[in-house]
Amino acid sequence: MAACGRRTRPKHLVLLLLCATVVGYLILSRPDSGEVGDTLRRRAPVVEKKEVAEERLGDEELKKPVYEKPPLDMNSPGEMGRAVKLNLDKEEKRQEEESLKNHQINIYVSDKVSLHRRVPEIWNPLCGNLKYDYRTLPTTSVVIAFYNEAWSTLLRTVHSVLETSPDILLKELVLVDDYSDKAHLKGPLEKYISGLKKVRLIRATKREGLVRARLLGASITSGDVLTYLDCHCECHVGWLEPLLQRIKEEPSAVVCPVIDVIDWNNFQYLGNAGEPQIGGFDWRLVFTWHTVPESEQKRRSSPTDVIRSPTMAGGLFAVSRKYFQYLGTYDTGMEVWGGENLEFSFRIWQCGGTLEVHPCSHVGHVFPKKAPYSRSKALANSVRAAEVWLDNFKEIYYHRSPHARLEAYGDVTERRLLRERLGCKDFRWYLDNVYPDINLPEDRPGRFGMLKNRGKTGYCFDYNPVDENVVVGQRVIIYQCHGMGQNQFFEMSEAGEIRYNTREPAGCVEGDNISTYLNLKLCRKRGQPLPVDQKFILREDGSLYHEGSRKCVQAVDKTDNGKPAPSLQPCSGSPHQQWFFEEKL
Repeated sequence: MAACGRRTRPKHLVLLLLCATVVGYLILSRPDSGEVGDTLRRRAPVVEKKEVAEERLGDEELKKPVYEKPPLDMNSPGEMGRAVKLNLDKEEKRQEEESLKNHQINIYVSDKVSLHRRVPEIWNPLCGNLKYDYRTLPTTSVVIAFYNEAWSTLLRTVHSVLETSPDILLKELVLVDDYSDKAHLKGPLEKYISGLKKVRLIRATKREGLVRARLLGASITSGDVLTYLDCHCECHVGWLEPLLQRIKEEPSAVVCPVIDVIDWNNFQYLGNAGEPQIGGFDWRLVFTWHTVPESEQKRRSSPTDVIRSPTMAGGLFAVSRKYFQYLGTYDTGMEVWGGENLEFSFRIWQCGGTLEVHPCSHVGHVFPKKAPYSRSKALANSVRAAEVWLDNFKEIYYHRSPHARLEAYGDVTERRLLRERLGCKDFRWYLDNVYPDINLPEDRPGRFGMLKNRGKTGYCFDYNPVDENVVVGQRVIIYQCHGMGQNQFFEMSEAGEIRYNTREPAGCVEGDNISTYLNLKLCRKRGQPLPVDQKFILREDGSLYHEGSRKCVQAVDKTDNGKPAPSLQPCSGSPHQQWFFEEKL
């Protein structure tokens, strides 16, 4: 037994020593309370580690974009927003013209410009002093819809977003292909963006149009804010933060950047560090640009404060995802594009939100020479907006666009129910509180429509400005009546003005006693006296009497430029001096 005991003793000793070693290791390696915290943090999820890392970063680190731009090369065409000037031979010129024909943008020049070019800093210097808490700003998803867009303009937009948007704020950039049929937008595009962080591509299975394409893109996003851009843009440094900061302060604000112009022909970046323009509309329901009114200037305390705008151009804006859904997103009954911007603008204001332009957010946009594809559905879209939001003021629109009454516009029952459910204000409130500067027509019975002459049968007052953006300053003519309203629509106010208020700003006919012809000048502002040269009386005998000259308006067959026109002549009772209004129903 003793011998057996001696033989097994070493095994017990080894076992005891092994156990002691393990216990000692556990005792000696036990962490203190601080080390326990570190251990837990080391084991925390990746998201928590990212937050801890961000807490240690300064603002300069947090504002870093998804990608840095490559080194500046001032010899690169168009760099810093300069105009591109090329000396082209015959074949190159042909290629340039072909690119312009296909896209209504000089893509031949665009292809020479770097996809990563910088644009000049043109904002108000005070904008550079604004500070942001990057940790608490909402995140955003940028949505860009496109249809048969050129390679260089599309990808320059993509790179511009990625190279100017703080990585911490940009959730994703979603490209929505609205059923393009160009080869470069198929496999080559997929391959290219596969190497870019945060960029996703979704394709429509049929042509959807801008409204539904944008909603398709939004459906796969996750950011707090939806930021919509067009597919031929370039972002100014610091463009994103002001939009997100404003929505953080006021979630019911829909905020637009200042839209700088990129020349469609030479790609020069044109901008203004001064006050931007804001949006309006005319009574054709066409979007218009306007200077900031004095009342809005007085409301703001700083050049960096947001500017309230009655309408938006529609291509570029940011909106809280939740608020966008609350407002009913887009009217999906609208086709292709055109009119959706005014409908959304009216809805924002009438349903309790605000529409603003932020002077510290600048984005350049290439405005094509003309629309590259048909806008045949724009009229129906405008009618939908009128039927849902304008109340009785829709008659002012129909008077000036009588053909719109015949346009099929689909079912708007759901949009009217949306308006009722949201408790939205009426259009009179909008005109009084949001856009009081618009000329409000009177459209008195028998005093609006075509202004026709009895002596020169079938001829009407006509005014068609050469420049769509400069309404006044040209001569009124007489032309064959066409019954389409628009440039042949005039109304006579109770005060005696002959107003051309289809476009905005409204113009009033003014008699020139020296030349004898009638020109269009700006109408007086509310509360101002009526200039005597703009006062006319339509008398019972049909004569149109001009008080300033004490003469009558006569239809003259030939004038100094060879065209028929109304002219101030001594009153004679001639049928050529007799006029009457006729409404086209």
